[in-house]
Amino acid sequence: MKNYIKSLLVIALTVFASCEDVIDVDVNNAEPRLVIEASLDWEKGTAGNEQTINLSMSTPYFNTGEDTSVSGATVTVTNLNSGAIFNFVDENDGSYTIDNFVPVIGDTYHLEVSYNGENYEATETLMSVSDINSITQSIEGGFDDELLEVNVYFDDPVDEENYYLIRYYEDGDLFPYFEDISDEFVNGNEIHDFFEKDDDEDNGEAAFQPGDVVDIELYGISEQYYNYMRLLIEQYYSGGDPFSSNSALIRGNCINPTNPEQYAFGYFRLTQVNVTSYTFE
Repeated sequence: MKNYIKSLLVIALTVFASCEDVIDVDVNNAEPRLVIEASLDWEKGTAGNEQTINLSMSTPYFNTGEDTSVSGATVTVTNLNSGAIFNFVDENDGSYTIDNFVPVIGDTYHLEVSYNGENYEATETLMSVSDINSITQSIEGGFDDELLEVNVYFDDPVDEENYYLIRYYEDGDLFPYFEDISDEFVNGNEIHDFFEKDDDEDNGEAAFQPGDVVDIELYGISEQYYNYMRLLIEQYYSGGDPFSSNSALIRGNCINPTNPEQYAFGYFRLTQVNVTSYTFE
């Protein structure tokens, strides 16, 4: 009887295994497009003369192991107020560096990238950022009164429009957390922002505990970059929400003036940034 049951199990497993079909899904792939990562960030307390711009090519979603770095391009940034031209050096690994950049708050800069017969341009203004007044921790001010959160306080200048980006990151987390802020309703006041984490097995993240260190970066950004980041953040954090709208292609400010349809992905930004960290007690 036991042998009979074993035989039935073998037959059943064979039948079910033979019913598995391999389904090939055709995924539409777009033509590769230049990706420009041009974040010229002037950290407070430094000269800001060392800057890096990275160039790569876009790839299909599942081609994660391919080297997409771009060498052989010409990269320059011009200060439109002073006329100063800054030529970035090709390091032959996709990065283009400079050690004599001169950041000037309020000045407008123009990026030009020439690669493979195409020219790409972008224009941005270097924005200032306020000092951070204080950083504290609490458990009452967040979404969950049992979780530790970090609080950041800084003053917003009066009688002017200001936009901010805050980046929080704990070493070991898969991704940083970003927060975009406009002073539309808090102009001239002290701004308070907080960040807390819950346990997330999918991302390997855990709630803050005493002794944890969180890195904090406060950027002063332009209105157009604020609008760009706001869309990116909304799409990213609404992923998996059945009630969210469908994701759409978000274009940066890197245009191709002679061939508009051959624009580049990425963004050219100039910011002043406060860089600090906080250790939970």
